Amino acid sequence: MNGGSSLTGIQVHHETSHISDHDIYFLKEGNHFRLYDKLGAHLTEHNGVKGVHFAVWAPNAEGVSVIGDFNGWNTETHQLKIRDDWSGVWEGFIPRLGHSTLYKYYIKSRYNGYRVQKGDPFALHWELPPKTASVVWDLSYQWNDHDWMKKRREHNSLHKPISIYEIHLGSWRKVPEEGDRSLSYREIAPQLADYMKEMGFTHVEFLPLMEHPFYGSWGYQTLGYFAPTCRFGTPQDFMYLIDYLHQNDIGVILDWVPSHFPGDEYGLSYFDGTHLYEHSDSRKGYHPDWGSYIFNYGRHEIRSFLISSAMFWFDKYHIDGMRVDAVASMLYLDYSRKVGEWLPNEHGGRENIEAIGFLKRLNEAIYQEFPDVQTFAEESTAWPMVSKPTWLGGLGFGMKWNMGWMHDTLKYFSKDSIYRKYYHNQLTFSIWYAFTENFILPLSHDEVVHGKGSLIGKMPGDEWQRHASLRSLYGYMYGHPGKKLLFMGCEFGQVKEWSHDESLEWHVLQYPLHAGAKKWVADLNRLYRNEPAMHELDFSPEGYEWIDFHDWENSVISFIRKGHDPKDTVLVVCNLTPVFRPEYRVGVPDGGYWQEILNSDAEIYGGSGKGNLGGLNAEEIPSHKRHWSINMTLPPLAAVFFRKA
Repeated sequence: MNGGSSLTGIQVHHETSHISDHDIYFLKEGNHFRLYDKLGAHLTEHNGVKGVHFAVWAPNAEGVSVIGDFNGWNTETHQLKIRDDWSGVWEGFIPRLGHSTLYKYYIKSRYNGYRVQKGDPFALHWELPPKTASVVWDLSYQWNDHDWMKKRREHNSLHKPISIYEIHLGSWRKVPEEGDRSLSYREIAPQLADYMKEMGFTHVEFLPLMEHPFYGSWGYQTLGYFAPTCRFGTPQDFMYLIDYLHQNDIGVILDWVPSHFPGDEYGLSYFDGTHLYEHSDSRKGYHPDWGSYIFNYGRHEIRSFLISSAMFWFDKYHIDGMRVDAVASMLYLDYSRKVGEWLPNEHGGRENIEAIGFLKRLNEAIYQEFPDVQTFAEESTAWPMVSKPTWLGGLGFGMKWNMGWMHDTLKYFSKDSIYRKYYHNQLTFSIWYAFTENFILPLSHDEVVHGKGSLIGKMPGDEWQRHASLRSLYGYMYGHPGKKLLFMGCEFGQVKEWSHDESLEWHVLQYPLHAGAKKWVADLNRLYRNEPAMHELDFSPEGYEWIDFHDWENSVISFIRKGHDPKDTVLVVCNLTPVFRPEYRVGVPDGGYWQEILNSDAEIYGGSGKGNLGGLNAEEIPSHKRHWSINMTLPPLAAVFFRKA
């Protein structure tokens, strides 16, 4: 029976349960990672009668009832029963309830006379904000991505090309004919798949799509840890989007936020009249930057809750990767806090031992169950071995965002080309640590918001120079070791700073320089995917070799990328001033013909058309401590790629 019917005469049955003593044991131990199959609202059958089994963890409640559209939100008629004093789980079966029933839990705390209506922490679907009810939901779906799932280990391998397109679903593209509404999950599926294939990206990464109260948080203030936001459709609609992308050989990464949660009354905070999910001491439990609450990672049940959430998206939604937000804020007890505003650990240090243990267990659980996926850490400090296995002492992530590379690179490219020679080390320093982690090079949403302007807006000079600098930035990025990530709009030089309320500036593609930037990124992606030298040894020093990093006076760098096969060799040369250098000699490893395979100054990209007429024969003239060299035409503000024929 759907929501809206009156069932006040139907009582809760307490003699049935699908929760075993083993479930409770593992919950309390912190090792139950499929809690979504046990807690929450589950459609089931008891004695031949269909209905819903409800279960919620509220150990400090003296009473819990289910309220909803089926009983007029009556707090007395449908009381759950405490399973036992030890578990803290309240449960019961209500017959004749069905799919799409609206409900909440009414919780009476043992303390302070606290009474509250709470959404279900394990809800599979929610009402459209600002409404706050949970929705009973059947997650049945017929998947058609079997081919992808069988071979995704290869797509996600550290030795394969991983080029990520980061998008905010609500503002990627809107429907102007309908008041600029956002596309739904089903509407965006074919458009996004076609665009991803046109541009050559391998994976799409969505800013958080878990249910969240405030749209302006971009999803980073999560409350529905087991539900995709209903702003764009139903759970099955979201499954359809992932399924469609998989059928087009596109991987899906979700942004996930276990670092904090908002304090909306219907959510997780002060859940049963106590600080159940969050730390009770604000010096550990409240985040001053975001005005939100921090999970109590030392509590076993919270570890089960959070890891169950992560596992849920891999299990039920077939996602291929998970980017964990704000890892640094979890690792350090003094993160963004002044002296006296934080509590040291048991050894007197600033490291959050409980969070470290949680992150290690999270990664162990994911890779044990889903060995063909990847986890990604957004970690902004020099914490060691973030992307190394836990058995080596690492945190166990598959990859880590290289925030140091991002900051140094954008600082360099924002300088007028006259002054870049004084900042040359900001281009070359990253190679010193490039292989200490499995790095992703991110030019993400964080770099184009909060007054930072757009990427094209950071580039100096006139319009032509700005676009040439942007193309050379991307050329340097794709040549540099590490997987790639680019935020939507950056690929065509969006002019305005990103706004979550507006569509991307697709109209600028009518102008040749913007269309050229888009084509350049697409061709970089194809080069990255097709040339083994550009991706096979992304995380190994054996895949990289400097030719010359000393030419700071001319702001030129040159280096070699190598694959497993010695024959797979690509030369990358970047000239980062507007000075045209018609005879620039570069040492190369071998003689023979070096084919020019990509040049950001080509006219099709909006460049000046300076180049090497398809390639050059190496001459037996020593240069850069090598026997062979090429005397190349080096275009202004350009990145040029050569392959040994």
